[in-house]
Amino acid sequence: MVDFVGLYNYWIVVFLMMAGLYLVIEHGNLVKKMVGLTVFQAAVFVLYITLGKVRDGTAPIVAEGIEIYSNPLPHVLILTAIVVGVATLALGLALVVRIREAYGTIEEDEIGDQDGPAI
Repeated sequence: MVDFVGLYNYWIVVFLMMAGLYLVIEHGNLVKKMVGLTVFQAAVFVLYITLGKVRDGTAPIVAEGIEIYSNPLPHVLILTAIVVGVATLALGLALVVRIREAYGTIEEDEIGDQDGPAI
């Protein structure tokens, strides 16, 4: 039988994903939606880093007595994804600021009311 306590990284990933998804779906505030997307993104980062780690693995440096190596590629990809995520978050927040200037609010319902009925 699988030891569920030993899979705590996956429990953290599931919790963060559900929390991020809840924030995006439940709240009409655009800043809260951006926070939810960031939390969801962090869950994906934790998942990839967890999958990239090999038990008892070391850095891929050839040395005597070392037979198990961890693949550094997932960690490098996550570093790149973090940079892209920060840039995307900054762009999203800049759009929220521009929406606030144009509509006077960042609430999704109020913006929809000002635009009129959807077709």
